[in-house]
Amino acid sequence: MTKNFIDITDVSATDLQAIIADAIGMKTARTGLSKGAIDPDPALSGIMLAMIFEKSSTRTRISFDMAIRQLGGSSMILSTADMQLGRGETVADTAKVLSRYVDGVMIRCNAHETLLELTSHADIPVINGLTDRSHPCQILADLMTLQEHKGDLSHLKLAWVGDGNNVASSFLHAAPKFGFSLSLGCPEEFAANQDDIDYAINAGADISLTTDPAAAVTGADVVIADTFVSMGDKDANSRLQVLSPFQVDTSLMANAATDAVFLHCLPAHRGEEVSAEVIDGSQSLVFDEAENRLHVQKAILKYCFDKL
Repeated sequence: MTKNFIDITDVSATDLQAIIADAIGMKTARTGLSKGAIDPDPALSGIMLAMIFEKSSTRTRISFDMAIRQLGGSSMILSTADMQLGRGETVADTAKVLSRYVDGVMIRCNAHETLLELTSHADIPVINGLTDRSHPCQILADLMTLQEHKGDLSHLKLAWVGDGNNVASSFLHAAPKFGFSLSLGCPEEFAANQDDIDYAINAGADISLTTDPAAAVTGADVVIADTFVSMGDKDANSRLQVLSPFQVDTSLMANAATDAVFLHCLPAHRGEEVSAEVIDGSQSLVFDEAENRLHVQKAILKYCFDKL
């Protein structure tokens, strides 16, 4: 049976924890190696990964490309403009053709339905590199970073501040799997997806909702922000007006625990969702978080090919 990585909700807590543990182990094992060196025991030698991008990417593109290379495989990077998808070929036909050429697909696309259609017609592993619904690879990198710096995740309070977007949804998916509590501080206009909130609560997670950013971060071990205006948003001015009171600055961070850390999946816009003092300050883990995309991507690939 083909093993995909579509959403955190689809993967058992045991497997998710194993992915993070493997990522940490592989990171440690590469100490002293050049970034371009292949792992001493390459788990995916000969594997070809196709990477499809409907949306621009820095971390997803580079981390997956380096991940498959370090594991002994290779990749091809495709934009939809390079493919017949850009001229009307169906996603289903594309999936069937890719299944004849390559061993796995990572796709970063706009609509989650595109990912699901690709998955339903492919007989090779498919990985969600980001959709409008979720960003599961990012969240595993975030949780790996927190485990490195904070230890047991189940004792932590995470606070999400700002737009209740696809990244917030994946944190909601992860909360019952890892046992952390999650406080969402979002304006009513940009609240998190209600189905994802209901999922997390029904699965036993400790979820709190507020429109007050200070209340959301009070006592939090981790404060998380994301861009106020994402690719494809057509309402930038109105979004900035509504979301500007949710900027994470030093005064907002003062409400969190004294040893609280700050996460942001990048790219960041200093002076909008976060102040320069916070993202460039001592509490920020954003570049550890960005690096860990590579190590988690490697473990996700190994999971999909039954090499964990």
